[in-house]
Amino acid sequence: MSRVDYFNDPNAPAANSVVPSVTAIVRDQAGRLLLIHKTDNDLWALPGGGHDIGEDVATTVIREVEEETGIRVEVESVSGLYTDPRHVMAYDDGEVRQQFSICFRARPVSGELRTSSESKEVRWVNLSQLENLEIHPSMRLRITHGLDDSRTDPYIG
Repeated sequence: MSRVDYFNDPNAPAANSVVPSVTAIVRDQAGRLLLIHKTDNDLWALPGGGHDIGEDVATTVIREVEEETGIRVEVESVSGLYTDPRHVMAYDDGEVRQQFSICFRARPVSGELRTSSESKEVRWVNLSQLENLEIHPSMRLRITHGLDDSRTDPYIG
């Protein structure tokens, strides 16, 4: 399934669903950031995905990161809540989803990098290389907030 992200676009289609989801800021001991090259929109992103019925949100983070990257994580904190109604994602099946994502900081505890059906490439990225990757503006915002160690409260917006 393919998707198009609209961010502050007056021509964006109207949302017809909201699905709680998570993303994770995961850094290795060298300070590199775990990123995936997504299959649905061909952009680089933090690993994450939808919250399933019957699981708590920390379990969602652990499951999604491991499914998409092969890396098992331990959740440390919330870095932000992203619910901007001006960010919608249009899927080719007609769903237009309003953003609703909770971004967490997590640390890797085990595993080896691998791809999945949602990630055509998985990589530990040096922070100096972030500017060279195609990353959606809303994802860059999450990365900026998640890497800002001076923030004591999560971003809410």
